[in-house]
Amino acid sequence: MFVAATPAAGCRSSGRVVVTSLLMVAAALALVSFPVGRRAVRRRLDAPVKAATASHPGRTRVLLAVAAGLAVAGFLGTWWGAVLGVVAGVGAERYLRRREPASVRQERRAATADLPLGADLLAAALRGGAPVDGAAAAVAEALGGPLGTRLGRTARALALGATSAEAWAHLAGVPGADRLIAAAVRTSASGGALAGALGRLADDLRADRAVAVEAAAQRAGVLIVLPLGLCFLPAFLLAGLVPVLIAVLGDVL
Repeated sequence: MFVAATPAAGCRSSGRVVVTSLLMVAAALALVSFPVGRRAVRRRLDAPVKAATASHPGRTRVLLAVAAGLAVAGFLGTWWGAVLGVVAGVGAERYLRRREPASVRQERRAATADLPLGADLLAAALRGGAPVDGAAAAVAEALGGPLGTRLGRTARALALGATSAEAWAHLAGVPGADRLIAAAVRTSASGGALAGALGRLADDLRADRAVAVEAAAQRAGVLIVLPLGLCFLPAFLLAGLVPVLIAVLGDVL
């Protein structure tokens, strides 16, 4: 005697599959995203400050990855959907980990924007007779922001007796600062005037920025054509060609 499966039983079984899949995805993503074991504990003990500063972006990244995995698994609602959910969540977590944090990107842009002015101020302070560490400290206080913070570290390093290469390495990572670092190291080794090199560097940085802005404007003009074409081309076809084709086909048929 065969008993037909009721719709309620099928719904309950499919619901259990979905819930089980979601739990499997969440557990797998938690294990992948949060490493456990002796190595993870040692890493946390060795770098508590770094872990504290990066905890909020890490939590956000893991939550987004878990949400992506649960969305895929819940949409499919099968046992193999859990596997695809794990794959999607791990892929999303790896992709978000490779992306540069927005705060770091904003700091780099701010430092890049202040770099020509900082070079001019350093040149003016050096022409006024200030030592290199004093000029860097004064410019750091005047500028503030990310570039001011880096220049302050440079000034403190120079005052403590660090070499020119070690001190000016605090500006590494700022686009265009590699030329400032090279000029500072070169003039410290050769005894040349750093003020003149900084003045020329400021002019070059402003010229490079003008070229970059012009190139971005030209790129924007090209990119604007694409949505305009996608909007006007269908309208042209519907308003211009379709009535003609309908009229021709009507006469032929």
